Amino acid sequence: MNKKKQKSAARDWAEALVVAFIIAMIIRAFVLQAYRIPSSSMEDTLLKGDHILATKYNYGLTVPFTTEKFWGGDRVPEHGDIVIFTFPGNRSMDFVKRVIGLPGDTIEVRDKKVYVNGEPLKTLYEKHTDPFILTQGQGKVRDNFGPITVDPGHCFVMGDNRDQSYDSRFWGLVPIKNIKGKAFVIYFSWDGAENWIRFGRIGNLIR
Repeated sequence: MNKKKQKSAARDWAEALVVAFIIAMIIRAFVLQAYRIPSSSMEDTLLKGDHILATKYNYGLTVPFTTEKFWGGDRVPEHGDIVIFTFPGNRSMDFVKRVIGLPGDTIEVRDKKVYVNGEPLKTLYEKHTDPFILTQGQGKVRDNFGPITVDPGHCFVMGDNRDQSYDSRFWGLVPIKNIKGKAFVIYFSWDGAENWIRFGRIGNLIR
C-alpha cells in the first residue's frame, strides 16, 4: 500500500512539474520574457547588467522561433517605445532600442541632433559621451545621417546613449514584424565591474 502511495505521489509531482513547465513556456512565448542588457547603448535608461521583463503582446503575438505574427500583426509601436526585436542582420540575436521613427516619418541627424519630420526631437533620456562631431569614415553617420523616410511596415530605432549605440543609423530599418516585445520593468540589476547588486534599480518601470 505504501509503495502504491509513493508511486501515486511521484506521478502527481511529475504531472505538476509538466503542467508548470507548459504554463511557463506559454507565459514566455506570449506574455512575459526576461532579457539581460549586455551593453551600454541604452544608458542611462538601461544599464549594462540590468535584467528586464518585456511584455510580448503589445504589438501582436509572434509564432515562436519566427518573426511571423498570428494575432495583432497590424499593431505598431509608438514613438519613444523601448522595444526588443530580432536583429535584421542576424536572426539569432535580440536587440533593445528606442523607437524614433514610424512609417512615413523623415529622420535626419545633424551634428548629433535628431530631427523627426523636420522638427528637433526633444527628449529627457538622450545621452552623449563624445564631444567630437565625426565627419569622415564609416562612423560619420553616427553624428550626421539622412534624411531618410521610414518605409511602410518598418521603424527607425536608436539607443539612448547616442555615441555608443549600434542602431538604425548603421544597419537600417527594423521590420515591425521583428519586434518581439516592449520593455516593461527591471527585475534585477548587477554591476559586474563592482560585483554588487544595484538594489535601487530593481522594480523600476522602463520608460
